Amino acid sequence: MSTILIKNATLVNEGRQVISDLLIKDGIIAKIGPYLQAEGQVQEIDAEGLYLLPGCIDDQVHFREPGLTHKANIHTESCAAVAGGITSFMEMPNTVPNTLTQALLQDKYDIAANSSVANYSFFMGASNDNIEEVLKTDREQVCGIKVFMGSSTGNMLVDNEQTLENLFSRVSPMLIATHCEDEATIRKNLEAAKAQYGENIPVEMHPVIRNEEACYLSSSMAVNLAKKHGTRLHILHISTAKELELFDNTIPLESKLITAEACVHHLWFSDKDYASKGNFIKWNPAVKSEQDREAIWQAVLDKRIDVIATDHAPHTLEEKSQGYLQAPSGGPLVQHALLAMLEKVRQGVFSIEGLVEKMTHAPAVCFKVKQRGYIREGYFADLVLVDPNTKTEVTRSSIFSKCGWSPFEGTTFSHAVSKTFVNGAIVYENNKVNTECRGSRLSFNR
Repeated sequence: MSTILIKNATLVNEGRQVISDLLIKDGIIAKIGPYLQAEGQVQEIDAEGLYLLPGCIDDQVHFREPGLTHKANIHTESCAAVAGGITSFMEMPNTVPNTLTQALLQDKYDIAANSSVANYSFFMGASNDNIEEVLKTDREQVCGIKVFMGSSTGNMLVDNEQTLENLFSRVSPMLIATHCEDEATIRKNLEAAKAQYGENIPVEMHPVIRNEEACYLSSSMAVNLAKKHGTRLHILHISTAKELELFDNTIPLESKLITAEACVHHLWFSDKDYASKGNFIKWNPAVKSEQDREAIWQAVLDKRIDVIATDHAPHTLEEKSQGYLQAPSGGPLVQHALLAMLEKVRQGVFSIEGLVEKMTHAPAVCFKVKQRGYIREGYFADLVLVDPNTKTEVTRSSIFSKCGWSPFEGTTFSHAVSKTFVNGAIVYENNKVNTECRGSRLSFNR
């Protein structure tokens, strides 16, 4: 592998900024410090005026392969990820077929080994009847177990109380990641909306149908189960202010058994945006009120929420252009998540050191990822150079995701991703992805 010397970068890492050089050898960060030199054939990059960040680790994506590749696939979406400075992803099991056996899980790893330009891991899926298969999961080679305690694809809604007890009591020390929405509450609210609007329910009703009560009932159940059994629980995409009372900010992240994630769309949009964005901001859980959004931001800042991720979930334009009841939930976000959060840095909402903490360090700590998530000597060279003085306009022609659209279309961000490195290789620069590069399977210290 080549030797790369990055000169004069502003490193943002572990709560501080420092102007430094960084030497990459054989995919590893070999040396960090001023005035570095390297012998032999070296590619030198002048990064003066650029931020050098550890590559983002996205703990929640849906890349749609296998079975839903008309929407996306692991190759296209990993290209979008590295174009956005995300160097590692953890992908969800609600593909077709659902990832409910070890053989199907291995199939996804095989696909990624041949096609992903980013580093990868895949969640093992839980259902009401596959506990023995779940227990075969290798905790050092798989990021976690995903439990849908709310609507999902196929056979993945886990609503049997005894199954949940078995999972939470027997899976430890594996991490359980949950989608928390109470299905009975959602069904009741949907029937009420149909009684009022018939089949022409406006999208503005989405946060009414998938409301605070549905989220809190499910999240609180998950927390109670985790406390009862001492389970390592990570609750995904918190969307309401009320749920925040479930989380503790007095415990160091390394010691927490119960952690929480916020997603970019819940930090950027509110229910006022349905009028202009419609189904393009239809997610589960729903984007809710401005008050919910501000409360989630406060929880990010005061460490009740630990991780910022995307829940990247592309659908085709045709699918999203249907009526509310027919349009699926989810949207593409990996290419612009880092830029959106850098915009919040520019606006003074939080610091760039805080951004790095939530999007790189914290996912690495929560999942105990080996040798990634920090700029440290001996760690893999997963890095992103960010230009704070070049704007990025989001247009359809600039989108790498296979679906070809973004909820951020028409937005101009104040930063640009200049280069992305995965395992020391430059996988993105000059608005192009090196599609010949391949990421590596993540491993975990458990």
